[in-house]
Amino acid sequence: MPAKNFIVDLNTIDFDRVVADIEEIRKYNPQRFEMEQLSAIVYEDPVNIACVGYKDVGHDEFWVRGHMPGMPLMPGVVMLEAVAQACCYCAHKFKLLGDATVGFGGLEEVRFREPVLPGDRLVVMCRLLKLRKPHLLVCEFQGVVGQRIVVEGQLKGIPIPVDALKQGLLR
Repeated sequence: MPAKNFIVDLNTIDFDRVVADIEEIRKYNPQRFEMEQLSAIVYEDPVNIACVGYKDVGHDEFWVRGHMPGMPLMPGVVMLEAVAQACCYCAHKFKLLGDATVGFGGLEEVRFREPVLPGDRLVVMCRLLKLRKPHLLVCEFQGVVGQRIVVEGQLKGIPIPVDALKQGLLR
């Protein structure tokens, strides 16, 4: 697939030059343990508000045993979580919604093109399409294995009222 179809030309990315390792990602993203779906960020573009990261999919992922026995396929929802974490990192890094924690607000035009398997490197990239500060951001995204787009679409991010949630005020 020609690079012109990618959000970011992957031929220009040095995957050995990590911009943010897991410890740096944790400064921006709250997910931990089995819910951490990024291994590294390898590209940031503050002008076009874009990021590229990846998840090295291991043979010991929490879903491998059950999805599906004898044929482990990365669940689409886990692919989308990796994308969401890349978008969240980008949103926090560039303070798109201020200091708010960013959560899923919706998905549009999502297409799953090919499976992702243990041993694959899922490259996730996102770019800001629209920002309505402080209420909403919309990013386009792609997930790529090798030179193949395996998932693509648009993600909406919204601020999460963390303090109210911690105090139980939203129940």
